[in-house]
Amino acid sequence: MALFNNNLREFSFNYIFQSLLAGISIAIILCFINLVTKAAIVASLGSSVFIVFAMPRRITARPRNLIGGHLAGIISGIILSFVANARFMEGAFPRIFCAATAVGLSIFLMCITNTEHPPASGTALGLVAHQWDAGTIAFILTSVVLLAVIKYGLRNHLKDLV
Repeated sequence: MALFNNNLREFSFNYIFQSLLAGISIAIILCFINLVTKAAIVASLGSSVFIVFAMPRRITARPRNLIGGHLAGIISGIILSFVANARFMEGAFPRIFCAATAVGLSIFLMCITNTEHPPASGTALGLVAHQWDAGTIAFILTSVVLLAVIKYGLRNHLKDLV
């Protein structure tokens, strides 16, 4: 029974510790960058924080995947956003089609570059669904790099929780 209690205590500590670190990290990112108005983008970054702090040893949490995946999402989102905003594209359906295509393209780019990071498809979707500017792109890139640096600094203290 004592062995079970010690394992439970360590397990609980890791859950609390890493969840607090995740909350603090996203707070730092949001305060430092101060861009909470793009809900779809912030949601995909929140998903990235989950992967980094709940599954830090998984391939999708590696800095290469974190940064490379969001770059694939940014590229896909920008390309399809330009298509969606073309003069001949009118109505809701073309934007929906372009948003869906951006998700598919981001998956394709992540797979061929071996930078799979599922939340990055949300980045692609958010860039097409909402108007973006250079500040939005800078926010995403700065956030994922900052998150990668935080993960790297804590790499010896993080364990897979799931």
